[in-house]
Parts: sequence; C-alpha cells; structure tokens
Amino acid sequence: MNIHSFLADDDQQNKQYKYVLNNTNKFQEQRMNDRSGSTLGDSYLRSCALKSAQQGHYTEAIALLSQLISRHPHNAVDYNNRGLIYFQSGETQKALSDYNTALKINPNLASAYNNRANYYAACGELAAALADYDQAINFNPGHVRAWINRGITWRDLGQYEEAIENFEVALLFGQLEGHIWAERGRTYHLWGDWNCAIADYRRALTQLPSIDNSKDITGCRLRLQLENWLNELLSESAS
Repeated sequence: MNIHSFLADDDQQNKQYKYVLNNTNKFQEQRMNDRSGSTLGDSYLRSCALKSAQQGHYTEAIALLSQLISRHPHNAVDYNNRGLIYFQSGETQKALSDYNTALKINPNLASAYNNRANYYAACGELAAALADYDQAINFNPGHVRAWINRGITWRDLGQYEEAIENFEVALLFGQLEGHIWAERGRTYHLWGDWNCAIADYRRALTQLPSIDNSKDITGCRLRLQLENWLNELLSESAS
C-alpha cells in the first residue's frame, strides 16, 4: 500500500475547542449557573479531550470522553470521537468497537463511516473501506474527507481514473485543496503523467502548512511526503 494520510473527522471537536479557547472565562462563570452548567460542562470536557489528544496525551483524552459517554451513553458523536483517539493511539480494535457503537446509535452519522473506513483501509481491507466511504458520501454528499479518502483507496487498488474523479469532485467544495492536490499529484505520478504530477505537487506546496506548524500535524506529515514524492519524481525525470 502506498504511504498516505487518511483524513479523519475531527471538525466538530476542532470547532468546539476553538470556541472554548475564545470564551474560557465566560464558560467558567456560566458553568456555575444551575440550568446551563451541565451543557457547558460537556462542551468543556470535549474541548479538553481534543487539546489532550493534540498534545499526544491520549490516555487523558480517552478518560475525558469516557466520562462524557457515562453521562450520555446514547451520544454517537462521543463514541465516534473516542474511537478516533483510540485509533490515533494505536488501539485499533477499541476504535472499531466505538465506531460500530456510534453507528448502531446513529446509522446516518457520516463521520463515523469515514473514520471506520479509515480503520479498514489501514488494515488493508480496501473493499470494506470503499463501502464505508460510499455510505459517508451517501449520507453527506459534501463530505470532502470521504471523497479524498475514497480517491486514495481507489489509487491503492490501481484504479487511477476513479481516484482522479474523486479528487476532482472534492476540489469542487473549496476545502482542503492542499491535501487534494497532493493526493491527485501522487495519483498522476503513479499513473505516469509526470507533468500533471509536478503541477499538482507545486500547487499543494503553496497550501500545505510549514513543517514547524504544530497545529496541523496531518498537513505537516503530508507536506513531508509530498516533498519526498516531488524529489523522487524530479530525480526520475532527470535520469
């Protein structure tokens, strides 16, 4: 399998975390209010879990999400988010169990299908991954990450035309363009269209974060891969 970064769904957590950071004092005051304390406390726990996960403190993040799940055992999003952190920490079977629970609670949760598909793809179960990406897109046709990840999976299967089609649809939404150009460029590279590959690689480099940007680990990892791909391609074309 080619080395690549599947994109997991943590948008909801990111939004919650940024919101809390911008309103920390307000939250701390309002958490003392009798009627709103529980809801704000949940949001605060989710934001702390995200911050812990971003810092690599996976055990702490999982404990916080487990506390939320004990409060709200029928919240599919919390199971999905905990599954994502289990996956990031290498506890893949626990991740799969949480994704399955999330989908049992909410069979329409597109992000859980995308995350479970990432698990299947990482295990080499590409047919199962494609089925879950299909479900994510069926429930949310604007799910950019699922379009990108499905394109990567088609590429791993050697179906380059299908992969390119997925990346081109993903570009229509105007999100994650650096990721899309990088993965489309890699597809052209493997397909033998080096001119298109170089053009896409260079476009991607204008969008992806610098290596020392600790806030976008996935983007930095992809940039490193991209620079290796570009150097590989340029050395091949010069030989």
